[in-house]
Amino acid sequence: MKIPYERRKSLYGYGFISVWLIGTVLWFLIPLAESFCYCFMDNKLLKPDTGGMRKAWLPLAGGKWLENFRYAFAADPKFKEGLLSVLKDTLIQTPMILVFSLFIAVILNQKFRGRGFARAIFFLPVIIATGPVYNIISGNIAATGADSGAQFSTLFETDLVGDLLEYLGVMNISSGLTDFINTVVTNIFGLVWSSGIQILIFLAALQNIPPSAKEAASMEGATAWEYFWKITLPYVSPMILANFIYTVIDSFTRTDNPVMMRVLDKQQVDWDYAYASAMVWSYFAIVMAVVGVVVLIVSRHVFYEVE
Repeated sequence: MKIPYERRKSLYGYGFISVWLIGTVLWFLIPLAESFCYCFMDNKLLKPDTGGMRKAWLPLAGGKWLENFRYAFAADPKFKEGLLSVLKDTLIQTPMILVFSLFIAVILNQKFRGRGFARAIFFLPVIIATGPVYNIISGNIAATGADSGAQFSTLFETDLVGDLLEYLGVMNISSGLTDFINTVVTNIFGLVWSSGIQILIFLAALQNIPPSAKEAASMEGATAWEYFWKITLPYVSPMILANFIYTVIDSFTRTDNPVMMRVLDKQQVDWDYAYASAMVWSYFAIVMAVVGVVVLIVSRHVFYEVE
């Protein structure tokens, strides 16, 4: 059977991705649709059974088909508290991660001895960011399985600055300031640990700035401060948007945030599949809404180079 060469190339491509397509349909799209259906089922009756799950739909009368969503937002205090905690942490940490990442990327983009080693140091957390390593650095020694009374180096003590501020009396000025300082100080290792990808993206953007722009700015007598605001920041602004979206999603999907760890996982362990699905889809909708707002606001300040 004679098949044209271009046609054969197309068939080779479809054959190459066929396994991925089958896996996506069977183990992603179908379970995704089924989990959405679980949101509208009776949580008490939806349990594992022989040959699958024992399913029972909630009645449509009186809006009872939204009972799982209503319970999540109106009756379950843990879900609301965890959601507010994640929103607050994301609001505080995302700007700090972006500013820190851009600052380090600008430094690492300069020419100096040991630049490659310095870049590897800041990207190292992305490679070794395993659970036990991060738990040790963040001070959660008990989660690693080690004896909670064991003595570790004070290098991994993350509350030293907080103790110092408390000793100086700064921590007692106001509750809002105290909470903000505690959030920043106690999670400083987490901020550095979460900036590796962002630094790499900013580095790629900085290296794509045309040399002619710097030469023109130098000829006009622009200072380093003016060059940063007039040249560097506009050119990296598309990557600021990309990093913003990445950081927000990463914050919402971290396995150690209150919603993911204390609420959703617990409901799964307790076999409350219908209620857990309702919380997951509600959480997903909130994440997409936050990302949409971020894109809408930040995209207005993005500079796009026109050839």
